[in-house]
Amino acid sequence: MSQDPREAAEIVAIQALSFVAGTPHQLGRFLAETGIGPDTLRGTASDPRFLLSVLDFVLKDNEIVNSFAIAAELTPDTVAAAHQLLRDALGDRRWEHQET
Repeated sequence: MSQDPREAAEIVAIQALSFVAGTPHQLGRFLAETGIGPDTLRGTASDPRFLLSVLDFVLKDNEIVNSFAIAAELTPDTVAAAHQLLRDALGDRRWEHQET
């Protein structure tokens, strides 16, 4: 049974979010960049546009993407491919935190 490519890309992004969340310094940077608070992080984690923003964050820094790829047993190219797949699937619409 083959996995849907978009679903696979979302799984990579969820793994990246978990990786970032496990590093307090990176989590702080990520939260500051996205404008969300830790209390809303869990609720936004299923939004594909948010997942794209996670991969945007990870791919901006070679050290982060390489560390994540090693931890997740992926290659940096796989992370980049997941990012591109989500970007294409979403028509390059970006996630923006909106106050509720």
